[in-house]
Amino acid sequence: MSNNTRRQALQTAGLAHPRPDAVTAPLFCAADPFFFAVDKVQVKYEMLRAHFGDGETVTAAAGMHGYSRAEFYLVAAAFDRTGMTGLLDERRGRKGPTKLTEDVHTFLNSLGSCSASEAAAAVADQLGVVLHPRTIQRARQR
Repeated sequence: MSNNTRRQALQTAGLAHPRPDAVTAPLFCAADPFFFAVDKVQVKYEMLRAHFGDGETVTAAAGMHGYSRAEFYLVAAAFDRTGMTGLLDERRGRKGPTKLTEDVHTFLNSLGSCSASEAAAAVADQLGVVLHPRTIQRARQR
């Protein structure tokens, strides 16, 4: 696989290092085609290995791999929590459940054709969930 094909595949998958030119670690500067500075997961792994395996300081390991010291600690914590999958970026967007649970949808459907403001008041009174009327309008459009 050529480096261009590899680069495109990494970019498509969202796994391209944001600053590959900042990676100055010797492994990535050598002629070995295996080590590819664009591969964000590989760079993060090698950054951790440089510190924990080779004894580099956090600052040096992070700097050689194009990351800050703070980013190093975030990567290390994610790796400790979930292993190799921790080297992948976290899913963007909402992390927890929304207020529009199945119970809220069922309750909204049982209200009939009242206004969104009236529905918001009813949901707050009956279920204790505070919703903006526009949220209810969007939910009814689906």
